[in-house]
Parts: sequence; structure tokens; C-alpha cells
Amino acid sequence: MKNKSTLIAFSFAIVAGISLTSCSGTKKEEAATETHDHATEVKADSASTAKAQFAVDAAFQKQLGDVFTAYITLKEAFVATDAAKVKAEATTTQQALTKVDMMLLTGPAHHDWMTYLEGMNASLKEIAAATDIEAQRKAFSTLSDRLYKSIKAYGLAGTTAYYEFCPMAFDNQGAFWLSDNDKIRNPYFGDKMLSCGSVKETIQ
Repeated sequence: MKNKSTLIAFSFAIVAGISLTSCSGTKKEEAATETHDHATEVKADSASTAKAQFAVDAAFQKQLGDVFTAYITLKEAFVATDAAKVKAEATTTQQALTKVDMMLLTGPAHHDWMTYLEGMNASLKEIAAATDIEAQRKAFSTLSDRLYKSIKAYGLAGTTAYYEFCPMAFDNQGAFWLSDNDKIRNPYFGDKMLSCGSVKETIQ
């Protein structure tokens, strides 16, 4: 009887472990969301919609939109798990970033952009310098967080961005990324788990 009870308990533990690590498991997702910088800005169970924090010149939004477009191409290089392509697209994204005119901003909007710009440049340099795809993905996660904050702050002049989340990235720590549509194409696993993830926020 004791052996039978032990076997049942062991089986239950295995099943519970599987449910926690599955792509659709909400417990891991919620834990990662709670510890994430944007825990108060995203919901664990359903996507929210947000508008820009600052009212800024449409020209600035257009330039930030060009960065977002370059970022999407970079994201697709991660989906393809192509380290060489990732390096090239990181450089292209950084070039788009240099064309953003910070003089179009004033006051707190300008101050915040300086912080976001420094962080994004650092992440892109790290991606371009790395040769290992997993190291590149770590830096991409940080880049995604910083670009997310920028888009939240300034908007994209009519372009919609989708903030998406994979609960299994980086040994179940979870990670976010941005997309130009709501179809999941996971940059942290590529074709290993291409559709693992969900939309957490829509930014318009």
C-alpha cells in the first residue's frame, strides 16, 4: 500500500511538472509577468490596449516606426535562428536608430528618450558583437524591453505593435518581444516552438 501511494504521488508530481512547463501553462507565465519590469502594464490572462504616453511630433513617431520596422526584420532573423543574419540586421536597426531626431522632443519626453536610446544602442551593439545565437537572444530580450518602453511613450503614428510573451524562454524565466501582427512567431525558439507564446498588449 505504501509503495502504491508513493507511485501515485510521483505520477502526480510528473503531471504537475509538465503543466507548469508547457507553453500554455499560466503559472509560469504569471510568475514571469510578476517579476518583469512591466508587470503593472500587462495582464497575465488577456491582452490590453494602450496609447502613447507623450504627444509628440508625427515626424518623430515616423522615425521610431522605421526603427520598429528594422526591429521586425531582426526578429525574423531570430525566428530563423540565423546568427549571421541577426548580426547584419542588428547593424541595420542601429542605423535606423541613429536617424531618429531627438531634437523633435522637449522636456520629459526628451529626457526619457535619452535613456531609451542609450539602452537600445547598448543592446544592439551586444547583439552585433556576439556570435552565439543564444547570447544574441539574451540581448534581444533586453532590446525588446527598451523598444517597448519607447513605443509606449511615443507611439508609432498609426502603426500597431503587439507585445508578445513566451513563458518558456530562458529556462522558463519567460521573455517578451514585439511584433507587427498578432500571429506568434517565437524569436527565442524559432521552429523548435514557433507558435509558443501569446499577445499580452496591443499598442496603438
